[in-house]
Amino acid sequence: MPRAAPKASAEPSSYEAALQELEQLIASVESGQLPLEQMLAGYQRAALLLNYCRSKLDAVQDQVKVLDEGALAPWNQE
Repeated sequence: MPRAAPKASAEPSSYEAALQELEQLIASVESGQLPLEQMLAGYQRAALLLNYCRSKLDAVQDQVKVLDEGALAPWNQE
């Protein structure tokens, strides 16, 4: 059974909401159950959400740099 079309709202309410919606869109597209038009709409919405998340992360990184007076060390995942 195909899932519903992606939400039409322009901007998510928060980073967490955007990330959750993005994960749902990825799962829908990867399932292969969406018609082509819905898959394209999902891809477009995912691109918008990804840009939103990146901008939020960049803004937080800029705030951290200010708090650390520009002495932010590169993040190491290990």
